[in-house]
Amino acid sequence: MRPAPPPHPTQVFPAPLDCGVSPRPGLAFGRPGLAALLLAGVTFSAQAQAQVAVAAAVTTAPAISGANTAWMLICTVLVMMMTMPGIMLFYGGMLRTKNALSIVAHTVAAAAVVTLMWALIGYSLAFTPGDGSFTGLIGGLTRVVGNGLLGSGAGVHPSAATVPESAFFMFQLAFAIITFAIILGATAERMRLGITVVFAALWTVLVYAPVAHWVWHPTGWLAAMGHMDFAGGTVVHIASGASALVAAWVLGPRAGFGRTPMVPHNLMITVLGGGLLWAGWFGFNAGSAFEASGRAAGALLATQVGACAGAAVWGVCEYIRRGQWSVLGTVSGAIAGLIAITPASGFVDIAGAMAIGGTAGLLCLGAVVVFKARTGIDDALDVFALHGVGGLVGTVLTPVFAVAAIAPITATVWTNVLGGLAVMAYAGGATWLILRCIGLFTSLRVKAEHESVGLDISEHGEMLSPGA
Repeated sequence: MRPAPPPHPTQVFPAPLDCGVSPRPGLAFGRPGLAALLLAGVTFSAQAQAQVAVAAAVTTAPAISGANTAWMLICTVLVMMMTMPGIMLFYGGMLRTKNALSIVAHTVAAAAVVTLMWALIGYSLAFTPGDGSFTGLIGGLTRVVGNGLLGSGAGVHPSAATVPESAFFMFQLAFAIITFAIILGATAERMRLGITVVFAALWTVLVYAPVAHWVWHPTGWLAAMGHMDFAGGTVVHIASGASALVAAWVLGPRAGFGRTPMVPHNLMITVLGGGLLWAGWFGFNAGSAFEASGRAAGALLATQVGACAGAAVWGVCEYIRRGQWSVLGTVSGAIAGLIAITPASGFVDIAGAMAIGGTAGLLCLGAVVVFKARTGIDDALDVFALHGVGGLVGTVLTPVFAVAAIAPITATVWTNVLGGLAVMAYAGGATWLILRCIGLFTSLRVKAEHESVGLDISEHGEMLSPGA
């Protein structure tokens, strides 16, 4: 037997307004009663208008999504993991034993300085609208020292309208940290730690913040042109690659470069670091959708496919060239594929990801083989050959393989070429100027005897192991 239906709910009506009018039949409206009725009508009208206004505000105000916020917090942690410990291990294993700890020190110091500069002024310059004649070139000062990011009045950023702006701030900070940390691979084994600190502070404000504004703020001049960079091919990889090349050139080569073997001291550490970078890259690319959505899932899928295409092509090419499968080469190929798919990850399908990752594996390997031999520039860990070349490959190919069904195609190939070359020229020129200015007051390099002993002992008084 089915249970009896529940009783019909009792309908409750609001009490009638007391307008000073007799409820008896045959109402007679005297002057006091009429005045009260009019007053009640005006009051009711004002209340109704207020309710409509509140409803409209609720409708138009951006709604914070708990799911999107959780996703962005997770992605932020993944991107932070790429630097610490990802970059530390990936770079540290490729250095000589006597300098392995120094890259850790430089990375931690850079992360601290970039964080402070980002909070003080970098974020405001990158992600707020510009003022007057500076519109499109640099942001304003409305978020200096994190003003308005926390508390009851905090809101959202236009680029990520469903998460708190503080979450957007932190995600972008993680990008700023790793972008500078990438440069350290080119200056390893010879730059003084104090110089890294000053360089990081100036570079964050004078290079990274303006470039991020150009590409990722809606009013930026490259954004206005339609430049397509989903997760940082231009902002992160081209900027860091160009800056690394110039920094290596200004510093000069390491003692014994080209004459003394400088082989990695522990490839297992490098592979572990590469694995952490690979895992963190999912947050790097998929998080750039700023929401837990189908586009984020597509970016994650494209990231994996691009990485594997790069690893496969690099590995096969090395086998053809040397008759052996190189572990370091295969991991480097995966990194090349990840770099190249970064700007395209939110725009391309699986076939496009394969094409971009494979092309990057081939061209980045060629750059590694040819570049140092032809130029004589001691880019210690091939930062330009991977990030500069890979970033440019991905940036140029993004409009080629972009799929309109995934996201609007806003750029031509030439638009992205212009943006990539503009950022490369600006980042390289600004880096040269920054280091030359610092060099007017102090030496950029450690002393020759300190370099011979190794930076771990001479700069930090520590050793990787007692037997090293």
